[in-house]
Amino acid sequence: MSTLQIQYEIIKSNGITFMKNGQISAYLKALVKMNKYKKF
Repeated sequence: MSTLQIQYEIIKSNGITFMKNGQISAYLKALVKMNKYKKF
């Protein structure tokens, strides 16, 4: 896997963790980062 795919997967798992913990602002920031890496 490329570095961008690995970073995307890490951010995705972090986003899921944030959502489970109720950290909505951190979850939304993770979604923005996921969108950025998905465009590459």
